[in-house]
Parts: sequence; structure tokens; C-alpha cells
Amino acid sequence: MVKFEICGIVICMLFYAHQFLIVEKYKISSWRKNMNRKKIINVAVIAHVDAGKSTLVDALLSQSGVFKENEVVVEQVMDSNDLERERGITIYSKNCAIEHNGTKINIVDTPGHADFSSEVERIMKTVDTVILLVDSSEGPMPQTRVVLQKSLERGLNPILFVNKVDKRDERAEEVVNMSFDLFAELGATDEQLDFPILYGVAKHGIAMATMDDDSTNLEPLFDLLLKHVDPYPDYDNEPLQLQISTLGYDDYLGRLGTGRVTKGTITSGAMVSVSKRDGTILKTKIGILYVNEGLSRVEKKEAYSGDIVTFSGMPTISIGETICNIDSVLPMAMIEIERPTLSMNFLINSSPFVGRSGSKVTSRQIRTRLLKELETNIGLEVIELDNVEGFKVNGRGELHLSILLENMRREGFEISVSKPEVIYKNIDGKDYEPFEKVNIALPDAFAGTIISQVNLRKGIMQNMMSENGYTKLEYLVPTRGLIGYRSEFINSTKGQGILDKSFDSYQLHAGEIVNHRNGVFISKETGKSMAYSLFHLSERGKMFIDPATDIYEGMIVGLNSRKNDLVVNACKNKQLTNVRASGTDESVKLLDPRRFTLEEALEFIADDELVEITPDAIRLRKKLLNEKDRKRANKQYAELV
Repeated sequence: MVKFEICGIVICMLFYAHQFLIVEKYKISSWRKNMNRKKIINVAVIAHVDAGKSTLVDALLSQSGVFKENEVVVEQVMDSNDLERERGITIYSKNCAIEHNGTKINIVDTPGHADFSSEVERIMKTVDTVILLVDSSEGPMPQTRVVLQKSLERGLNPILFVNKVDKRDERAEEVVNMSFDLFAELGATDEQLDFPILYGVAKHGIAMATMDDDSTNLEPLFDLLLKHVDPYPDYDNEPLQLQISTLGYDDYLGRLGTGRVTKGTITSGAMVSVSKRDGTILKTKIGILYVNEGLSRVEKKEAYSGDIVTFSGMPTISIGETICNIDSVLPMAMIEIERPTLSMNFLINSSPFVGRSGSKVTSRQIRTRLLKELETNIGLEVIELDNVEGFKVNGRGELHLSILLENMRREGFEISVSKPEVIYKNIDGKDYEPFEKVNIALPDAFAGTIISQVNLRKGIMQNMMSENGYTKLEYLVPTRGLIGYRSEFINSTKGQGILDKSFDSYQLHAGEIVNHRNGVFISKETGKSMAYSLFHLSERGKMFIDPATDIYEGMIVGLNSRKNDLVVNACKNKQLTNVRASGTDESVKLLDPRRFTLEEALEFIADDELVEITPDAIRLRKKLLNEKDRKRANKQYAELV
């Protein structure tokens, strides 16, 4: 009996000891978690093109000790894509992280061009505030309105950073008032209207609380961020919610998903549920988990609420889908993106030179590539064309689509592209078309010419002011009226004018806009162009090709000085005879031909023309290469009209 009592006592002691160890282990785990968990603030830097976003991010990284003393640091370090470096613009939103006074600050660098505003829209859910950069001379520009509106709609309280105050023509105080008016015009709340203001020079890493401040670093900006923004609340004990805002790809890990841990914690290797776009629930497993530290991704076992994480292991994950606990599926509202306003037809290359430089020429390969682009580029739409081997691709603007084309070109694709067309909406039986807000700055001497040109394109003047020899114009112009206008604008202002535009709204169809482009020279036959022919043709127009260039029938080789298209023989050479006439031979001296960038080519072509894009060339051509086929099609069109 005594033995049984002793055994019972021992069992009770072991049980309580076990319970004590569990409690202590939980306490140690909680203590370690609290030690590992840092205060987190997520910030996006938004602005118009060339306002200094990437430069400010460079300065924040530098002054937070991310770079080593002996490290060579390139400018705009966040613009890591080849096209971004070549063009000097930000195309994709990217994340980095710094630490200041024990608080982790995740920074999101965003594009400034209106065509990539979908990149800005989808990251707004992941940040706690935005730093709005405005040029101290230019003031708020068209894209400033777009990105600010997105942040105000999300309920964020922006910080205004008036940049480039070292300019000779700075007007910082006036720019602050203009920014306040823009906030009010966009329907900001009283709290949002009470925005904090900083002045600075991002290039030199300086931020100042007032224009008279003697600050020499970004400490005022760091202090304001910690004061203005509350650290993200501790939601670690709640069910997991993480919405995918960005997708990436790794050659070894496959598709990567990036998003903010809105609630709960996420653990490497854990089983989770994914609420898909179509409403279905998929059970899967988190692969490798990363968080941002400086410019690097660092592998972690666990991440906490508020942080921005990247993970592998889900080959079918898509933007807007929600990661949840396996037993608690709480999907978040899908990320809504504004619809495209411009479309182009992507067709297979049907020219005689197909396959010369590219390896991907079939419609199946083009279709696969476009579907892959849809996974990450949510501002894009792809529709398969009927009775034609090609696709209708809708985007946010010419630059948005031309960046896709440039990437495809570098990947070895050959493709033909039609003229950009606007996407109409039918509302109550009436056609509505997209209008763009246009800001123009140019010398006074050219103002009359530009006003006349924009008025002919159905532009509606909103404002006009002249100061220090420069005129500033604000217009609302139909998007189709601006297609092909940039080159004419540059020529009319002799390169001294600046034109910025961004989508404004859909308005009633503005009526017919007359095409002012002259006709073109169309090659009559296939062969090599000859200097003799080009010399004589250049008297009647501007050439697009050099001598000894391979050309084909139906290819556009120059611009006529008159309105009509002209079929020419650019392969004709001087007829040689046995008669020597050295004194009468002409000395052939050719002017440099006009060379097109991809964007310029897309703007230049007419409705019956295509741009042929290959890895080593950009050619202009007629849709119908044969002259008889073109005449027959024109006759049929005239009968229908």
C-alpha cells in the first residue's frame, strides 16, 4: 500500500515538473520572440518622374550604414534592371530595409511614370505612410496627382518633402501652397491636410525642418518618420493574413511571392491555406522565407506582423491572393487596379526577313510569353485575336507596352506591332474616350505654335502663365490626340520644351482628329539599298535607311515631303557604261537618316502600317506588302465608305 502511495506521489511530482517545464519553455520562447521582434514601419517613396525618389532612397541607405566604407556604390542603386539603368527611370517597385534607433524601416521605391502606376497601386496596402517628393521649382506635376490620390484613398497620412531647394529658381513656399491645394482638391481629410513638411536636397543627403535650418544630413527625416508614424501593432497572436503584392522569380527556387504580414506570424516550412483569386482554397507549404535587411534578402525561420517578407514554394501563387493559417482562412479584399486605356495588336512577324536574328517567332511562343507577363504585370490584359495569328494587348500607355516589347526583343522574339489605339467606353449609349492631363513648359517664343498644335488635337486649355521668359500650359487632351505628337513637339520647340502627361479621366468623344503626318516612301522590291537611289530620293523627303541596308517590298524607307505615299525603287544603282565621263559624275553625299527608337516608331506609324521588331533591328512596313494588294484594299474601303 505504501509503495502505491509513493508511486502516486512520484507521478504527481513528475507531472507538475513537466507542466512547469512547459510554462518555462513558453516563457523563454516568448522572451526570445520579444527580443527578436523589432518595431516596424513601412514607407513608400512616391513622386513624379525625375523628382528624386531613387536618389533619396540612396541617401537613406547610405546614412543608415548599409554600405561599407570601402564599398563602391552606384547611383540609383535600387534601379537594378538593365532597362531602368539605360532609360534612367524606375519601372518596378522594389523593397529595401534600414534600421534607425531600434526601429526597422522597410522602404518601397516606386515608379514615377504614369504608365507604371499599377506598380504603385498594388503596394499601397503594404505601407504605413508615404514620402511625397515635389520639385521645389516645378511643383506638383501630373503624376504627382495620380500617386497622391492612391495614397489618400488608402487613408495614409503623407509626408511632403520639397526636394532640390538648392536650385536657383526654387520657390519652395509657393510649392507647399500648391501641394496643399492639390491635397484639398483630391478630397484629403483634415488629418491628411495637416501634413508635415520637410525641405531638402536628396542628392546631397540633406533634409531640413525649415528653409533656414543648417542640417547637413537626413536626421530630421528619420526623426519625423519615427514621430509621425506609429509602429505597426503587434498582431502576432492573431490568425495569419498575408496578401501577395509582388511576384518574382529565382532560377533555383522558382516563383517568389512578396507581401506584408498583416496579422499573425509566418514560419518557414509551415503548412498554410491560400485563398485564390477564383475563391478556391489551396493547401500548400511555405518554402524558404526571407526578409529585407539593407539591399539584401536574409533567410529567416519566422517573420512577424507588419514586416514585408518574400517566400518560395508556391509555383501558382498570384498577386492579390491571401496566405492564411491552415485552419483559419480569412481572405483579404483583392487588389483593384485601374483598367488599361491603350491597346496594340501583337502579331507574328510575316516579313521576308523573319527568323534572321530572332529564335522565337511563332504565335505559340508569343502566347506563352504574354501569359507569363500577366502573372506579374497586373496592369496588362491579353486577348487572343480571331482569324489572325496574334493578340490584342491592353496597357496603361505607350511606354508601358514598349517596355514589354523591348524585353521580348532582348529575349529573342520577332514580332510585328500595330499602331496604338485608345480603348473606348460606352456609357448610356455614348462613346467616352480617355483624356490626359498635360503640363507643358517652353520658351515664350514657341507658345503660339504649340497652342495651335494642341488645339488642333482637341486639347482644352485649363491654365496658362508666363514667367521669366517661359510659358507654362495646362491642357486636357484626348489620349489619341497625343499619339505621335511628342516628336512634333520636340521639333517645334527645338528641343527646349518639356511635356508631361498622365491619365485624367474618361470624357465624351471629342470628334475627329486630323492626321498631319506626310506620306512615306515604300520600297518597290527586295534587295540592298543603293546610295545612288537614296541620294535622288532624299531631294523629295527624309530617308530612314543607310546605303547597303537589306530592304524588302512593302518596307517603309523614308518620309515623303508631301501627303501621299510613294512607291520607290531604293535598290536602283547608276547604270554603268564603257563611256568615261569623270567630269560629269555626281558626287554622292547623303544626309544622316532618321533613326527611330521603339517608342518613336510606335508613335510614327499609321493605321495601315506595322513596326517589325527583331533583336537587331526596328523596321517600319505596310500591313500589306504588295502594291496591288494595297490598291485593292483601298478600293474596297472606299466603296464601303
